[in-house]
Amino acid sequence: MKKDEKNQQEEKVFGHIVINKEENPNAKWYVVHTASGHEMRVAETLRQRVESMNLESNVLELLVPTQDRIVIRSGKKATVKEKILPGYLLVKMILDDPTWLAVRTTPGVTGFVGTGKDPSPLSENEVENIFKFVSTPAKRFKTKFSIGEAVKIVDGPFSGFLGAINEMDEERGKVKVLVSIFGRETPVELDFLQIQKV
Repeated sequence: MKKDEKNQQEEKVFGHIVINKEENPNAKWYVVHTASGHEMRVAETLRQRVESMNLESNVLELLVPTQDRIVIRSGKKATVKEKILPGYLLVKMILDDPTWLAVRTTPGVTGFVGTGKDPSPLSENEVENIFKFVSTPAKRFKTKFSIGEAVKIVDGPFSGFLGAINEMDEERGKVKVLVSIFGRETPVELDFLQIQKV
């Protein structure tokens, strides 16, 4: 990946904080365990600490990996940022005593991920895959329905019918519901918005 492409890709990523754009071959990505649900707040606190401790040359970037998801709420589609690794923050840094201490003592950080007492850096391949995943525009549906569940059709020609979910395609936001028509079960393909739980 070219440097310009990488910079453009990183600028589009939600939850990615660039503290220092300088490339440093000694900097590696490390995984930090945080209080779950507080990843963004911990990242912002760490950014402020790095700047106040003048460690910008050694702590370069922070990333809370997220991806767009389409959720169905009250019969409407909504796009949300869903954390891929809840409870984790990625930090690109040169690991030394001051940077280790700055990260480790940030409120909300519970520790580094690694073997034994030493933090283990991520491989370039792992980092590339994470950035590819978080910058992928493919939106996926996330639904609270499950196969076999009884649902009521609320929209379309079968509105008012009851049925059971037979198949789900979360990528497309479609569901197949078995509806009893003329005394036999018939599969009907519907959008998630066209059904609701009974």
